[in-house]
Amino acid sequence: MEREKNTGKCAFVALVGRPSVGKSTLLNKMCGEKVAIVSAVPQTTRNAIRGIVNREQGQLVFIDTPGRHTSQKKLNKKLMEVSARALAESDIVLYVLDAARAPGLEEEEVATLLEPLAEKTIAAVNKMDVDGADFDRALDFISLRLPAIKDRCFTVSANTGQGIDELLSALYAIAPEGEAHYGEEYYTDQEVSFRIAEIIREQAINRLRQELPHSLYVDIADIEFKEDKLWVRAFIIVERESQKGMVVGKGGEMIKTIRLAALKNLKRVFDWKIDLDLRVKTGKDWRQNDRVLKKIIV
Repeated sequence: MEREKNTGKCAFVALVGRPSVGKSTLLNKMCGEKVAIVSAVPQTTRNAIRGIVNREQGQLVFIDTPGRHTSQKKLNKKLMEVSARALAESDIVLYVLDAARAPGLEEEEVATLLEPLAEKTIAAVNKMDVDGADFDRALDFISLRLPAIKDRCFTVSANTGQGIDELLSALYAIAPEGEAHYGEEYYTDQEVSFRIAEIIREQAINRLRQELPHSLYVDIADIEFKEDKLWVRAFIIVERESQKGMVVGKGGEMIKTIRLAALKNLKRVFDWKIDLDLRVKTGKDWRQNDRVLKKIIV
């Protein structure tokens, strides 16, 4: 029987910011669980990832969006569509800035996007634990570009948890009244196959970050329970035949390393034993293929 849902405050909160500001790490810290994959590679997030926070005040459903980046490439256009849709559907916008980086062109573009949404926006200046963090610089930028939110600007560290409780309290304070959309046991609504694919992709791009992080995706070809074990066959898809060797590695060492690292992370997420059959194949120029993009970016 499903547990009774929270009542009180309830809001959808879109996380927005330029690439590599730490939105996914912040989401995981707020939810207390691994919801979104994390990498030093910009634009790792490709979908609107939902993370759910349940507290006495009610429920916040966070939507992690791809980092805002201007490019005419077809893949990036699809990512920006995901971000725009999340903004349109949200009750609150959580604008995440990087305390260790000076605002630039991408920050200006994000601020322009958020100008008409200022009334429902809160800012979180992340990475306050990093050398060179400068909150005053971020606050000066917000005061200039989005003055309506300068009094709703919080300092946080997604790595250490600094400021997270204060930020959540501020979000609950402006959240509307409403019935929770999910039961209290939920911290995400991602399907099992999607979570497995994302964890495999995380481990692959963190080991191939210099070679082909944006040239691969993961396809779950088959998934089923067999004798109390979840059996999964997955393919890492690259764009060219020459890239397959990078993923496989000498003597198959790289694909073995990715597989074992993925299994280690999957065991932290799922209670079941998992048998992962991981292979590599080519999907020529998949980033230009509308059918593939529609399948992997939703």
